[in-house]
Amino acid sequence: METLLNIKPWFLLDEATQKLLITVGIKLGIFLLFLFLAFIVGKFIPRFLKLIVRRFTPQFFVNIYENLVGSLDKKLGTIATLILVSVCLNLIQEYTGFYRFLKFFSDLSIAISIAIFISDLFRNFLRVYGIDLIRKVGFEVDELLLVFETIANIVIGFIVAVAFAQSQNVNLIGLIAGLGIGGIAVAFASQKTLEQIFGTIVIYLDRPYVPGEYIRVSLSSQGTLLARVEAIGLRSTKLRTLAKSTLVVVPNSVMAGADIENVTRGKKVMVLLYLDFPRPLQKPEQALLEKVIKESTNTLFGIDSNSTKISLFPREDDPKGVRARVSFFILGSNENSIEFRKRLLELANESISNKLQTHGIEFTIQEPTLYLESPVAI
Repeated sequence: METLLNIKPWFLLDEATQKLLITVGIKLGIFLLFLFLAFIVGKFIPRFLKLIVRRFTPQFFVNIYENLVGSLDKKLGTIATLILVSVCLNLIQEYTGFYRFLKFFSDLSIAISIAIFISDLFRNFLRVYGIDLIRKVGFEVDELLLVFETIANIVIGFIVAVAFAQSQNVNLIGLIAGLGIGGIAVAFASQKTLEQIFGTIVIYLDRPYVPGEYIRVSLSSQGTLLARVEAIGLRSTKLRTLAKSTLVVVPNSVMAGADIENVTRGKKVMVLLYLDFPRPLQKPEQALLEKVIKESTNTLFGIDSNSTKISLFPREDDPKGVRARVSFFILGSNENSIEFRKRLLELANESISNKLQTHGIEFTIQEPTLYLESPVAI
């Protein structure tokens, strides 16, 4: 009882304090209400934009929107939500310290989301239109396109970082210039350390291996090692040898200049493509089919030209028709390069369709095309 009597005076607030607490409570309630509405509205903005595009724009623009933005609805909704949340923060602008704290992280989240969205948008553009455009111009499409994509992502990230820094009244370019002058002096003092750090940067950008993969690497001190990558640190890479199960720590500067064979990525992806014909094919038509398919696939970068096989057999759903099964291997070192080759394969399918139709051969391509991974045994 005595304890309750001691606490009671704390609840006896003067009128001004009570009004202040009521005002803060009302503003906080309004802020939370608008914050809730921001999340709801932001979630539906991509659907609203898609509806506007479909109803008020020509079909070709609808196709462009679907190809470029259709797969990015969630990221577009995230950006819209974060922008609405940033607007809602103006309701608590008079509470300067709290406002600035939340505003900084809100602006940072918006900048990161926009950078990721633009990067994915550019990636979709290259996959859908860039490859076809390069082929029409007459240039050969290879993995340099992936290098160009990486460079573009770096440029996008740098521009967004500069824009964010300027919004926070930070002269990022001047800061980088100042650090560059000081960095010259530091470089001479810690050449070995910087060499290892640059080796780490090269490994993270080029990604010749990642933790968990098996590699074969030639080292002057150890000879040729077959090992599993345990971890990639700031200074070194840790390798677990298969023969002795010992841990080998190799400086990243050495790994960046070593000959590395990535065993884990030594995989092929088998492609199974089915073509259905409404009637049996004559011998000349079979020869034409084989010629068109091999011409269309052998010119593609990353396709094993010697693996293309074509088999003809009766259709189960139509005894009068015939089905052609086309199989070949796609070579790729990572998911990006394999996706890149799949896009090339889509263009090859269009080329096959156009060439066969010009010779009066009717057929349909069965969807979806089957992709079967065939990893290399260690």
